Amino acid sequence: MRLRVLLPTRLLLDQEVEKVVAEAPNGSFGLEPRHIDFAACLVPGLLAYVPVGASERFLATDTGVLVKAGAQVTVAVRDAVVGTELGGMRQLVEDRYRAIDARERRARSAVERIESEFLRWFARLDAIQRR
Repeated sequence: MRLRVLLPTRLLLDQEVEKVVAEAPNGSFGLEPRHIDFAACLVPGLLAYVPVGASERFLATDTGVLVKAGAQVTVAVRDAVVGTELGGMRQLVEDRYRAIDARERRARSAVERIESEFLRWFARLDAIQRR
């Protein structure tokens, strides 16, 4: 079975796997190669998969959609973090969200500067028109 994990900006994972376990709003479920075709909405949580000939690995995922069609399992999520050990996933996710939070703060600050500059220019234009 082939597992493909798609993010909005890139392909995160494309790998042959023996098993996939994911979380839907009504609980977790498992998929193996001979299961019927299936589609599900995913909730933020862990997606476990077993690569062919390797040990279980994990993805911390945001909301998304999973579709199994034949031997292909495609997962499309907003964001995901890949990890090899369950114990280290919490730290990976925390680090990722800290970085995202810092970027968002910088972006908000830039937008505030742009808005402030826009208001200054608007006030100048208003003053020029009143003369």
